[in-house]
Amino acid sequence: MNRRTILKLGVAASAVAMLPRMAAASFAPKPAGWREFEVITRIDLPAGDVAQAWVPLPSVDQEGWMKPGALSWTTSAESAEIKTDPVSGARFLHVQWEAADAPRSLEIVATVATRDRATDLTQAGTAPALSEEDRALYTAPTALIPTDGIVRQTTDQIVVGARSDLDKARLIYEWIVESTARNPETRGCGLGDVASMLEMGDLTGKCADLNALFVGLARAAGLPARDVYGLRVAPSAFGYKSLGANKPDVTKSQHCRAEVYLEGFGWVAADPADVRKVMLEEPPGNLGFDDPKVADARAALFGAWEGNWIGYNFGHDIALPGSKNDPVAFLMYPEAEIGGERLDPLDAAAFAYSITARELTA
Repeated sequence: MNRRTILKLGVAASAVAMLPRMAAASFAPKPAGWREFEVITRIDLPAGDVAQAWVPLPSVDQEGWMKPGALSWTTSAESAEIKTDPVSGARFLHVQWEAADAPRSLEIVATVATRDRATDLTQAGTAPALSEEDRALYTAPTALIPTDGIVRQTTDQIVVGARSDLDKARLIYEWIVESTARNPETRGCGLGDVASMLEMGDLTGKCADLNALFVGLARAAGLPARDVYGLRVAPSAFGYKSLGANKPDVTKSQHCRAEVYLEGFGWVAADPADVRKVMLEEPPGNLGFDDPKVADARAALFGAWEGNWIGYNFGHDIALPGSKNDPVAFLMYPEAEIGGERLDPLDAAAFAYSITARELTA
């Protein structure tokens, strides 16, 4: 897919987005009761040289849909301290071990309360205004999400005809749903290298790619937007196999969502990547846009999402204290180094780490 094709798709997606929304039926998250989850992260490092780890902690605290709870840990390390990224506010546990002849261990137990969220987009309300500091932060470029060049050129094509910020956000969402595809061969959740995706014409990937594309295009259009890096912790209550964690072992259940800030509405949920996940993975697989499961998810996932997921943070380009390696693009997986060599966070078995989740709600 070349650049000209991308821009043509933008115009086509714009036309689609101006059509009336389909009514969500079988997938329709709505704010209701809170659910509490316990998430346990276990790290086991072999004996050897000095080692350190940085483990994301649930630090998204949003009145309407997530509240971090109790936090505790046990470890063989000489040092363990909660750190906060000064730019994004992402919280993580920084653990340091001296050289040792015995294996090293860490176990973190975190509780989190969540619930479904949904915004009524038919009429603007009285949501608090975004501070100038937050507006600057959430419209700024990151290392992998520029807001100029091909990103700005693409978004300019997509939002032609938009009469409001809500129209712009919806057009971008619909364009991503129409123009991208989930690639099951992508490692982990992807990289989120938005400019490369557009330059190469390869609009495939997973959530950290497709939802980062939404964030980048929205920011380029002047809309505050952010990735929310987190973890699926429970099955979908709506019967979608692809949109939940279907067993207690959630080691590989990381999922990045997105939000866009709209005047009068506040922060609005957006997850075009999960629409493409439904299309690829929901039984029997390879569903079309006209399939009811896809139509319902597509309608709901601009403005709503299900509370079977917890958010770690909104961070990008996070410098890990004590590390001489480059900053990480985002902190959604445990990170660790032994003797200064960074381990592969996408290979949990070799790392080694595991994550389990269970619901505590009666």
